[in-house]
Amino acid sequence: MIPISDLEIFARVVTAGNMSAAGRELGLSPAVISKRIGHLERRLGVRLFQRTTRQIRLTETGEGFYQRITDVLRGIQEAEAFASQGNDHPTGILRVGAPSSFARGHVAPYLGQFLAAYPDLQVDLTVSDAGMDVVGDGLDVCIHVGELEDSSLVAKKLAPCRKVLCAAPDYLSRAGVPETLSDLDKFDCISTFDGRTWRLHGPEGPKTVRASGRLRTNSSDVVREAIVGGAGIGFRAVWDIAEHLRRGDLVALMPEYRETPGVAIYAVYPCREFVPAKQRVFLDFLETAYENVGFDAPDIEKYTYRTPTPRAVAAT
Repeated sequence: MIPISDLEIFARVVTAGNMSAAGRELGLSPAVISKRIGHLERRLGVRLFQRTTRQIRLTETGEGFYQRITDVLRGIQEAEAFASQGNDHPTGILRVGAPSSFARGHVAPYLGQFLAAYPDLQVDLTVSDAGMDVVGDGLDVCIHVGELEDSSLVAKKLAPCRKVLCAAPDYLSRAGVPETLSDLDKFDCISTFDGRTWRLHGPEGPKTVRASGRLRTNSSDVVREAIVGGAGIGFRAVWDIAEHLRRGDLVALMPEYRETPGVAIYAVYPCREFVPAKQRVFLDFLETAYENVGFDAPDIEKYTYRTPTPRAVAAT
């Protein structure tokens, strides 16, 4: 039989994208990684990767092999978790994925406290706005912000995710103030490429707005900063813009419209049974950390745009 360690090395090269990165994650040199991959290919009698001096990519056979061994490796992890379920001491590497803005603002600030509480744990945090595959990317936990898709994965709700229409006061003073959702057609509405349709819920039920504007980007961070800079109107999560609302850089518009039901901050992970201690403590830690953060923004009304009152002219 093929050694399980060789399958783990192969899978790590796939998720890391190259042998050097896989070696750093596994504590092995690139030469050792290359040797083990070569040994695996010779044993199978096939080429799993196409290699050049600059890149490495899966062959068609390698892709099929990877898809089939992920379930095998996940089954082994579950077996290990089952065998050690009496051991509540979290150890090893915890691999976490999260959207870049959320990771920077609401994961990274808590990691010092978490690592201090669990000195035998190492956290590998991967950030991306492109979306991640918990199983395919070899993650233990993936933070998902939004609605959940149908999946065999397990999801735990960590916190609500209030979203609001917002803009900079300077932009509104130049462009005017929308009073209804249909008015938004006359304004620059800024979103990422994959989020140009805003799904909202208001007094009359679900509504859809086509976010069209003169700025296009694939970065959620760029959308936020562009809105703060006066480029247009956005539909943003309060966790992403709370500080700008407090400072007055942004104001909320039509707060009666918010995210559709089902939008929240979730932790997604592969299996409900035999969850390893390292995952359990991380999920519990985040849930506790987010309890009083104010993601639901019950006070959003005080940040809503108010038309400036004209100054009275003194009598002469």
